[in-house]
Amino acid sequence: MSKYLFCLLPLFVWTCRSTTEEPPNIVLILADDLGWSDIGSYGSEVKTPHLDHLAENGLRFTQFYNTAKCFPSRACLLTGVYAQDCGYDRTYINPIQQAVTIGEVLRRAGYRTYWSGKHHGVENPITIGFDRYYGLKDGACNHFNPGSQRPDEAQPAQKRNNRSWCIDSLCYVPYTPESEDFYTTDYFTNYGLEFLEDAKAHDQPFLLYLAYTAPHDPLMAWTEDIEKYEGIYDEGYTAIREARFERQRALGMVGKDAVLSEAAYADWDTLDATSQQFEIDKMEVYAAMIDRMDQNIGRVLQKLESLDLEDNTLIIFVSDNGASAEVVNLSTDNDTATVGTMDRWVSLGSDWANVSNTPFRFYKNYSYEGGVRTPMIAYWKDHIEANAISDFPGHFIDLMPTFIELAQTEYPKDTTLTPLRGESLVPALLDGQQERTQPLFWQWQAGSAVRKDNWKIVRHGVEGKWELYDLESDPDERENMATTFPNQVSQLDSLYQNWWFSNEVQLTSK
Repeated sequence: MSKYLFCLLPLFVWTCRSTTEEPPNIVLILADDLGWSDIGSYGSEVKTPHLDHLAENGLRFTQFYNTAKCFPSRACLLTGVYAQDCGYDRTYINPIQQAVTIGEVLRRAGYRTYWSGKHHGVENPITIGFDRYYGLKDGACNHFNPGSQRPDEAQPAQKRNNRSWCIDSLCYVPYTPESEDFYTTDYFTNYGLEFLEDAKAHDQPFLLYLAYTAPHDPLMAWTEDIEKYEGIYDEGYTAIREARFERQRALGMVGKDAVLSEAAYADWDTLDATSQQFEIDKMEVYAAMIDRMDQNIGRVLQKLESLDLEDNTLIIFVSDNGASAEVVNLSTDNDTATVGTMDRWVSLGSDWANVSNTPFRFYKNYSYEGGVRTPMIAYWKDHIEANAISDFPGHFIDLMPTFIELAQTEYPKDTTLTPLRGESLVPALLDGQQERTQPLFWQWQAGSAVRKDNWKIVRHGVEGKWELYDLESDPDERENMATTFPNQVSQLDSLYQNWWFSNEVQLTSK
C-alpha cells in the first residue's frame, strides 16, 4: 500500500499520493430510494449476499450523506459541488452549470468512462464526459416497459410514457423494449457488463457508474424474487423494525446503548385483513427489487473476477436518498392487477418507509437523518481493511475529490468552475481515520440543515424554527436541544445563511 503525506487545501482535504501504484478502476453503484436499513449489512432481512460480501471484506460508513432527493444527490455525486452550486437544487431540466463531472475529469486522466442506468438530468451523459451510456435520462419509469404498450401485453402503468431513454448518442421518446425479458435492473447490468468487457479491451483504467432505479416505485419485480419473501412480512411493521434494530446493534452499526426512535407507522392490529395483505404485498415486492439488484451486483463482481479486474478496482455502493413516503396514485392505474406486475403502479408509503429508514426519523425529501443518511460500502481488495466501520461524516460531494486523488490527477484550473466542496475520503478508506474540516449543508424544498462536528440544526419549512441535535449522543434526533444551546443554533444558522446567500447559481435560479 502506498504511503500518504497530508496537505490542506481550501475547502477540502487533499492528500499527496505516491505514484508508485497504478490508479484503480472505479465502480460506483447507486441505488434509488433505498433506506438506510434495507440491505443485510445494515440490518435488513432482505437477502443481499453480494453487498454483504463487499461489506464484510471492506468498509461501511455509519454517517454518510446524500441530499434527500434524487436529482440533487446525483448532481453532487457527479460534480463534487452542491446542487445549489451547479443549478440542480430546484430542477433537473437545465444543464449542469459552473461544474464538471467525474466523467470529464477522469477521462482527461486517461480513464475510460461508462454509465449505465438513471441520470435524472437534461444532458445525454456522452456529452458530459462519458464514453458510453445506456439508460433512463429522466426520473422514475415502469420497470418492465418504460414505453408504449406491446402486442398481447397489458398497458404498462406509467405517470407518462414520454420518458427519454438513450443508448450512446441515440435517444428514444418513448423507449419501448422489444424483449419481454426486459427489466430495468437486469438491463442496466447487461450494458454494464458489456462496458466492462470494452474497458478490458482498451487496457485503460475505467470508471463504471451503475445507477439503478431500484427500489424506486413503481414496485415491480419478477415473480421468482417475490416468492422468496412470502410470509416474511406477515407480522407487520414493528416486528421487522425491531429485528432490524437488533441486527444493527449486533453488527456494530449503532451503539450498544442506542435507543430506537419513536415509530411513525400505523398500529398493525388496527388494519383490516385486506389492508394488511396490501401492506404485506408491497413489502414483499420492495424486498424482491432489492434482492434482484443484489443479484445483479453479483453479476458485476463475477465479471470483474473473470476479466481479472477485481484486484485493482474500488467498488462503492450508496443510495440517493432515504426510503420514500411519497405515494403515486394514477387515475389510469389498474388497481385490480397484482401488486408487482407491469400494469399496476404501487408505492411503498410512509409506514414501510419508516421501517426502511430504521433507526432514523422521516424520509426522502426531509433533511432529518432518515432522509439524508445513506448506506455506504467501499471495497478495494488488499487496500481497504476487511469488515471495517467508519463514523466519518461523508457526503456525495466527497466522491469527486476522492476519485481525483486516486486517479493521480487534478481538478481543472478554470476560474469559471465552482471550487470543489468535498473532502477526499482516501484517509478514511485506507487508514480508517479522518476528521471533517468543513461543515455540511442541506436544502431541498422545505428541508434545511447544517452539520458541523457532531452538532446539527435541521428544520422542515422555511419559516420553521431550527431544531438542534447532538448526533454523537442522539443520532436518531429525538432530543431537540435548541432552547438549551441557543448560541450553538445561532452559530450554525450563521453558517447556513452565509452558504445560502453566497451561491451565484442558486441566487440566479430563484
